[in-house]
Amino acid sequence: MAILKAEGVEKVYSTQAEQVYALRKVNFEIKTGDFLMINGPSGSGKTTLLNLLSGIDQPTAGNIYLNQQPLRGLSDSERTVIRRDKIGLIFQSFELIPVLTVSENVEYPLLLQKMGHQQRQKRVKEVLEQVGLRELSKRLPSQLSGGQKQRVAIARALVTRPTIILADEPTGNLDSETGLKIIRLMLDLNRKYQVAVVIVTHDLTLNQYAQQIYQLRDGVLTQKGEIRDVEDRLA
Repeated sequence: MAILKAEGVEKVYSTQAEQVYALRKVNFEIKTGDFLMINGPSGSGKTTLLNLLSGIDQPTAGNIYLNQQPLRGLSDSERTVIRRDKIGLIFQSFELIPVLTVSENVEYPLLLQKMGHQQRQKRVKEVLEQVGLRELSKRLPSQLSGGQKQRVAIARALVTRPTIILADEPTGNLDSETGLKIIRLMLDLNRKYQVAVVIVTHDLTLNQYAQQIYQLRDGVLTQKGEIRDVEDRLA
């Protein structure tokens, strides 16, 4: 059963002169444990699609379903709660809070959930261990490398134990070697915890790790190639 599904999704921006289609009739679904790449050049609609899948924005037509619940028509506050509790977001620019330490950045989503102190501390310790940052828990973002910052962002996305992780160009600000390490970390966590992962990227070298690959061009989403098993991706 799909945990996230897009049915006939369109996004149209209207100007005085014309209507601009950012997305056209997008249909696809994501199941537990999936690891997907969505490729596309700048302006193809990648970020627009992620905004719709995460409930940040709403489609002009069609609908997004998370665990069979339609997101279209929900209020901003209702979508915010769903995003907070069910979806992990990872950004190209990390989006860390500069005055908070590594552990405090990771803990922040749990504070929003009003989780108790002891449970928060246990959860943060566990997830920092998973991404290899336990020894850096007291550092500020300014004291971290780009790869370390993205590991913090991954830990923050995982700490709420989401159903799915949506990543927007997660290697875009990293050198190629560090970027591949980050992708392999995400794949390892995907395999261990069966959290579904969708990565939007223009970097085609990352496709070697994808279970499925989609192409987004001029707002149209198409699947590329066959579904690959994990052994092929880790070879």
